[in-house]
Amino acid sequence: MDLKEAVRAALKELILPELEDIRRESHELRSQMELTNKRLDDINRHLADQSRRIDETNKRIDKVHANLLKRIDDTNKRIDDTNKRIDEVRAELTGKIEEVRAEFTARFDGLNTRVDQLTFQVGKLAQELERMRQSREVTADLLSRVQRLEKRVIGE
Repeated sequence: MDLKEAVRAALKELILPELEDIRRESHELRSQMELTNKRLDDINRHLADQSRRIDETNKRIDKVHANLLKRIDDTNKRIDDTNKRIDEVRAELTGKIEEVRAEFTARFDGLNTRVDQLTFQVGKLAQELERMRQSREVTADLLSRVQRLEKRVIGE
């Protein structure tokens, strides 16, 4: 038994201090793990809070987004209605402009016809006046001859 006791004593001297060191380190590791787990729990709570806040912010953003989309749709509808009204007014005005243009064209054509007729009549009157002037000159010449003849006949 001496050998057995000696081996046992030697192992106790070698292994027991190592086991004690391992136990101490294990205890320290457990303490550090507990602190790390507490820190992870704190971080998880913080992340959960941040996630909740992000969700709330996303809900607000979604509401604002929906509101903006509605306002954009409403504005687009008003623009479309305005464009439709502008197109209607444009079509109406274009029709009226064409009517007025056709009316003025007809009136100008009528005035041009009347001017042409009046020009023709003025030309005829000018010719008639020229004939009358010539006839008057002839008549004046004849009258003058008749008067000279009368003077000759009376004066002779």
